[in-house]
Amino acid sequence: MTGQLIGTRQAAWAAVLVLGLTSGSVIGGGVARADNGIDKLSAQQIVNRSRDALLSARSLHVSTRGTLGRGSPSTALDLTLDRKDDCTGSVDLGSGQGSVRVVKRGNDVWVKPDAAFWKSQVPDGGAAFAAILNGRYMKGSATDPRLLGVTHACDPNTFRKLVGDHADNDRGTLNKGRRTTLDGAPVVPVTRLGDGRTQTMYVAATGKPYPLRITVRGGGANAVVGLSAFDKPVPTATPPPDQTYDINALLTRRPAPL
Repeated sequence: MTGQLIGTRQAAWAAVLVLGLTSGSVIGGGVARADNGIDKLSAQQIVNRSRDALLSARSLHVSTRGTLGRGSPSTALDLTLDRKDDCTGSVDLGSGQGSVRVVKRGNDVWVKPDAAFWKSQVPDGGAAFAAILNGRYMKGSATDPRLLGVTHACDPNTFRKLVGDHADNDRGTLNKGRRTTLDGAPVVPVTRLGDGRTQTMYVAATGKPYPLRITVRGGGANAVVGLSAFDKPVPTATPPPDQTYDINALLTRRPAPL
């Protein structure tokens, strides 16, 4: 096991959010929503409105997929998180490197790596750890340095700051497109061209102007990040005791591979 159970890829996806990447179907339930008038605003004004709407959300669902640059694997992140740093979901490292289920509630974190993760990330002893866990979650503290990758991914302050920074980004050229639809929802696309990349953000044209999708193409990147389920509570269920194993107890079973 490396110094962090889930290392730099969460940080990498967080960096993607600096670019404003968001996607997903947010308008749901068949509820009619009033036109918010963003199609009459400038591209910068739309970006600002979208930032403010996103930063006001108490909770959200984040999904990502794709690659961030040449030579990097295609990874995926699927998390529901809130302002209290509670979250639940999964991380797929891509390229057969495995995936990890994640649950965080308060200061407690549960992680359940699959067999492919143990094989690729802990080649010396991973199979033994997987056998000891036998499908159970490892449980630890959110302050445990081995779990910082998880706690970082569950921290909405990271995303809020990064998305806020995006609105103030003056690099490249920002252009507003014509109003269209995305998964049946009216949206206005805003495209930023710069640094060899094209970033297109689709902002909801009804209800709150949440960013519904941004794609990043070029410069070795081919990625999409999604935000949905705004203000919907994070599921409160946590793994029961008989389905958990203390991370420190696990590491005492064999020499700690840190």
